[in-house]
Amino acid sequence: MAKILPNRFVNDLIDRQAIGVSIPFSNSGVFHQTYTTADQTKSNLINYFLTNKGERILKCNYGGNLRNILFEQISEETLIVLQQRLKTDISLKFPIVEVKSLIVNPQSDLNIINITLIYDVLNLENEVIEINVENSTGTY
Repeated sequence: MAKILPNRFVNDLIDRQAIGVSIPFSNSGVFHQTYTTADQTKSNLINYFLTNKGERILKCNYGGNLRNILFEQISEETLIVLQQRLKTDISLKFPIVEVKSLIVNPQSDLNIINITLIYDVLNLENEVIEINVENSTGTY
């Protein structure tokens, strides 16, 4: 008789083996390790959003490039282009991520863009990331 196994990544089956490090880094200089693919994917997505294109050596096209959009006129057209670019980049750079919803809300008077991403990692549970980009820093 066939046994149905839950969707799990091979790296998740090994107990106590770290896959990567989580974001944000702690103030004490110690990295917090991630032990599941879903947690590491969330950290990778946060890293992607907070990175500008050209910041990573040998990966000059990597990053959400969100800080550059703050110096443009925030209009409906700009937000639609940003939303489409982020969806396309996420599907290309994160093939295990299925975007369920990507919402871009501007606060034009404060020069802030709020981004909410709801996604699945290969049919695992829904995850949510909220990014607030303002002036020259991103918060999540």
